[in-house]
Amino acid sequence: MKKVAVFGNAGGGKSTLSRRLSGITGLPLYVLDKIQFRSDGVEVSQADYQRAHQQILATDEWIIDGFGCLETLWLRLDQADSLIFVDLPLPVHFWWVTKRLITGYFKPPPGWPERSPIWKSSLSSYRVLWRCYKYLTPKYREYVKRVQSSKHVYHIRAVEQISPFFESIQTRGSESQSG
Repeated sequence: MKKVAVFGNAGGGKSTLSRRLSGITGLPLYVLDKIQFRSDGVEVSQADYQRAHQQILATDEWIIDGFGCLETLWLRLDQADSLIFVDLPLPVHFWWVTKRLITGYFKPPPGWPERSPIWKSSLSSYRVLWRCYKYLTPKYREYVKRVQSSKHVYHIRAVEQISPFFESIQTRGSESQSG
C-alpha cells in the first residue's frame, strides 16, 4: 500500500477515513478539495488543478482523498495500487452531509479548506448525492470488480465495516514491520 485512492459519494466519511489511514500508514495525504479550491472557496483554474494532481501522481507514495474531476479521477484510480471505495447506503450519505452542515456552523469540518463556505458546500453535496449514486457509483462498482485481481481493493459497503478495515490495515502494518 503505497498509492491509495479513496473515493465514493459525498458525505461518506472519506476525509475522516483518509486522515486516519494516513496516521496509521505514514503515507502523505492529499485532499483534492484543498488543491482544487483556494481557502476562500474559489476554484483554481482547471489547468492548475490538473498540474498539481499530476505532480502528486508522480510521487512514490500518496493517499488522495476526493473526487476532483472526471479527467483526473480515472487516472488516479489506474495509478493507485490500493483502492478504498466508500459505498455506503444513500441515506447514510444524506445523513452525514446533514450532520456535517449542522456541526460545521459551530466548527469547520476537519480537513476542509479554511473559510470554506459550509452552506454552499453542503448544498452542492446534496445536489451531487443522487446523481453520483445513479450514474457514477455503478461505474465505480464495475471498476473495482474489474481490477480486484491486480490491486488491493477495499469496498466499504456498511458503516460496520469501517473499524475492521482499520484493524486489518494496522495488522498488516505490524506484520510487515516484524517480518
